[in-house]
Amino acid sequence: MAAAAELAPAPRRALVTEHRPARPPRPFLPGPDGRLRAPPGHAAAGPAASLRDLLTSVFLPQGFPGSVSPDYLPYQCWDTLQALASSVTGALATQAVLRGVGVGDRDASVAAATTTWILKDGTGMLGRIVFAWMKGSQLDCEAKQWRLFADILNDVAIFMEIVAPAFPACFTLILCTSGLFKCIVGVAGGATRAALTQHQARRDNMADVSAKDGSQETLVNLAGLLMSLILVPLVTGRLLLTYTLWGALTALHLYANYRAVRAVVMETLNRPRLRLALHHFLRHGHAPSPAYANACEPLLPGFGHHLRVTLGAPLRLLASSEAEFLDAQRAGGPDYLIAFDPRAGTVAVGLRWGAGPGVELRACTHALLLEAQQLPVPGAPHPEAAHVLHSLYPSFLAALEAAGWATQRPLLGAEDWRLDWAPPEKDL
Repeated sequence: MAAAAELAPAPRRALVTEHRPARPPRPFLPGPDGRLRAPPGHAAAGPAASLRDLLTSVFLPQGFPGSVSPDYLPYQCWDTLQALASSVTGALATQAVLRGVGVGDRDASVAAATTTWILKDGTGMLGRIVFAWMKGSQLDCEAKQWRLFADILNDVAIFMEIVAPAFPACFTLILCTSGLFKCIVGVAGGATRAALTQHQARRDNMADVSAKDGSQETLVNLAGLLMSLILVPLVTGRLLLTYTLWGALTALHLYANYRAVRAVVMETLNRPRLRLALHHFLRHGHAPSPAYANACEPLLPGFGHHLRVTLGAPLRLLASSEAEFLDAQRAGGPDYLIAFDPRAGTVAVGLRWGAGPGVELRACTHALLLEAQQLPVPGAPHPEAAHVLHSLYPSFLAALEAAGWATQRPLLGAEDWRLDWAPPEKDL
């Protein structure tokens, strides 16, 4: 038995091994005729696997799952579900708008319908410009919050279009307001989609991730059109059924959107995540993981007691006299000034000309530490914030990096005002 085992030929080593993401390695050995063949058990994929590979290559980024962030798949699944619901409710709204402008009505005026449509589009275009001017810089910093806001506003706009025919005297006004909301949705949704795509692309493949996202959206919209072809004739002229279907699909749309943005785990620090990390560090002595902080991050603004922090503030918010400027200089750091008004609940942070992301992160942490001292946070320090920050910040920064946060590229929404000042004169 032992002799037979000694005479058995050793297994041949593969000449080359083929690797592909999400598939087991496939070794190849030269056969008697010199052709490369896979050994038994490593045969070519069957029809089912080939179909899966085809669908993966068409609708998912190349190299999936290694080429995208770990939260890509759950986010896309929920995003697909919400897009399907939105597509059907959009068809219901389109039907209502067409009925409202007179499609099918012999007494309707083509000129009146055209005027209504022009007013609707014109209002939306102006709204798009104003919204991008007022809120464009915030869309990167709080992409998840604005993404959810955009979808809520989209549902409001669809509801307005569905009920508009019931109010013929206000039809044009309702339609223009709805068009304004939808254009805001377009700006906020498109910008936040780009921010999320940048987060998901892990191999400098943002264009591929964006293109495959477009393919997924097109497929979903096609499915939504097919569903609309079935559902719209069934609800035509039946208002109760129309509103019931809208309500059910809107509830599904909002829930799927909430789950989609909640599934995203971003490693960059914006103000809500930095605030959570700082409070956690003050309580427990270590920074939370990005997954923990993202799970606790508020998705709608306005909750909780927070100071109004202006990062990159102009001089007028910092000081109006030499004494106030010196106070702001003493309260801040080498490259930033701080003016804190506890009665107004405001903190103005002036950044030095040329200050980089590291200064922004430290200055914003200083402002949030002032906020923490106003709140009943267990373990929060109460001496002068500048002194506390000086001893606390190095360990806090090290804890953030150890927890996996990208501290070199914070998204803190700094304004573009910068100041330049001489260092304080030393007493002789």
